[in-house]
Amino acid sequence: MIRRILRAAACAALLAAPAAADPGGARMEQRLAEAHAAGELAGLHAVLVLKDGETFAEAYFPGPDEAWGQDLGIVAHGPDTLHDLRSVTKSLVGLLYGIALEEGLVPALDAPLVEAFPDYPDLAADPARRAILVRHALTMTLGLEWDESLPFSDPRNSEIAMEMADDRLRFALDRPVVEAPGERWTYSGGATALVGALIARGTGMELDAYARARLFAPLGIEDWSWTRGFDGTPSAASGLRMTPRELAKLAAMLLAEGRAPDGRHVVPAEWIEESFRPRAPTGPAEFDPGYGCFWWTAPGEAPPWAAGFGNGGQRLSINRGLNLAMIVLAGNCNRPDAWELPVAISRDFLGPALEGR
Repeated sequence: MIRRILRAAACAALLAAPAAADPGGARMEQRLAEAHAAGELAGLHAVLVLKDGETFAEAYFPGPDEAWGQDLGIVAHGPDTLHDLRSVTKSLVGLLYGIALEEGLVPALDAPLVEAFPDYPDLAADPARRAILVRHALTMTLGLEWDESLPFSDPRNSEIAMEMADDRLRFALDRPVVEAPGERWTYSGGATALVGALIARGTGMELDAYARARLFAPLGIEDWSWTRGFDGTPSAASGLRMTPRELAKLAAMLLAEGRAPDGRHVVPAEWIEESFRPRAPTGPAEFDPGYGCFWWTAPGEAPPWAAGFGNGGQRLSINRGLNLAMIVLAGNCNRPDAWELPVAISRDFLGPALEGR
């Protein structure tokens, strides 16, 4: 019975998406449908590809889903279904910082981070912490102890511990100093929480309100929500929920060097370049991606590729060299192999479709 329900919902979702005008896109959609029906692509909810400003391929599939850990049951995903972006949220917070920076509302990248938090004078008096700059938060090179390798069900996971703390900002700022800032990349939701706080304090607006006014409204994005943490603050690290087509508007803006469809600059082009430029290696292997300002990047001075990654297989990939964007949304939360699904979509389905195979 469950399989019949899923199959029927999948058919309905595919019919809700218009057939791709490009033959390669149509082939990609068909191959995705066939692979999903064969039991492959476990957990896949949505794929949307933009090429040269147009929708190249679009497909949706039903499956179990959750909203920030809350079980939603089987969801019949479609183009207008809200979906957790999880840590893709971090990348969009990075864009918000660039907007606020151009408006002169947040500290410069080389400003000491603790100076923006005068309510913690004991931390500001620590010379080791005064060496930490805003740019170290944006590039996750704070030099502070942080560990998100444990399951998110484990209270020792640093992000979970931050959420449970009486003061999440103090928690993120007062972790033990383990090395000089800028020396090593360590994945940190605490870094994003601090940047989100800089935006909120500088603009005088909560993070979601500033996003609505300066990023979403100019792009015509209306269907979204932002989950709040235990302290009532919008979660900068992972709280954003958005529909695939609304997220595609953001992707199109990035491919258009920060411009909205009406030509207005929404995100400064210089900030997009700054964000996409690799600042820190994320691993020892040659094929490991680099990291910019809350964006994963390809190596090189002018990388053609940058992406936001999210727990469960969420992916927003931008390839400016090909004028291409790929969105993948999935339900494989907390699985260590969740990254393999968006890689397979790109390698086994999108690549051949672009090559005409």
